[in-house]
Amino acid sequence: MNNWQRNTHNTLKGADSCNAFFKTRQFKDQNFPLKIPLEFASLIDKDDPNDPLLKQVISAETPKRCIKPGFSIEPLGDGDNAPVAGLIHKYPNRVLLIASRVCAIHCQYCFRQNFNYSEHDAISNWQAIEGYIRTHPHINEVILSGGDPLSLSDEKLQVLMNGIADISHIDTLRLHTRSAVATPSRITTELVKILNETRLSVVLVTHVNHANELSDEFAKAIQQLGKVTLLNQSVLLRGVNDSVSVLSALSLRLFELGILPYYLHLLDKVSGSEHFLVSDKSAVKLHKELGKKLSGYLVPRLVRDENREAKTWL
Repeated sequence: MNNWQRNTHNTLKGADSCNAFFKTRQFKDQNFPLKIPLEFASLIDKDDPNDPLLKQVISAETPKRCIKPGFSIEPLGDGDNAPVAGLIHKYPNRVLLIASRVCAIHCQYCFRQNFNYSEHDAISNWQAIEGYIRTHPHINEVILSGGDPLSLSDEKLQVLMNGIADISHIDTLRLHTRSAVATPSRITTELVKILNETRLSVVLVTHVNHANELSDEFAKAIQQLGKVTLLNQSVLLRGVNDSVSVLSALSLRLFELGILPYYLHLLDKVSGSEHFLVSDKSAVKLHKELGKKLSGYLVPRLVRDENREAKTWL
């Protein structure tokens, strides 16, 4: 077992283990299970109940979920855009594959927390997926998502990437990952080799919401990906990063590490995440103020995902 796999097993799961580690009673078991890798948990200030990293992984205080107007259990309806199990096709030139059903960390605002992963697994459905992509030559980019594609072993990821690279009209491979920052040990020597040596142009999109998530271990690990384009996407979360100072600090630190801010997502309205919601009006105002403080290339685009596509607001 590799070091990162041992670290993945060393994970806080459920309210009891979380409360014991943080010496609190704040954690409650809800519909979406609690899961925090120790690499991430170690970055949280145990003495601060308002720590921005803690807020992302602690469940809502309501005793049980009730769906409020505008919120739903599957806000993006990914299944409606899946012509083949395991593949989501919203845009003409690119498709998204559900590479894994597993995440290193359970963020309590996750829009896919109720997704039917058992039916949408890219590896299990690869033959049908490959056939679909081959018969759509206008597709030139494949996105690996999940779950988290980096929850796959290096060997499984290599097999999947080889299959994609074997399709001649695919030029770009994009991986969206939270694991890279939640468990930096996942960026292994073998993974670096796989990503750096493929014929495909590789884009790695990290998911970081606050500069406090960017540990020294992550900084060292990410520098190894010399041939990979590094971008970041964040989710705008009330009480976590809904301020100009916090977002500015995040963009500047990301840039120091060679990562360009890419997207700032408005919250996907999944039931149970209501307490994270920042109003559209506040989000637009915040984004405009951010643009006054930072150079343009450091300002992520403010976007909202919808059932059919992601729309850029600013």
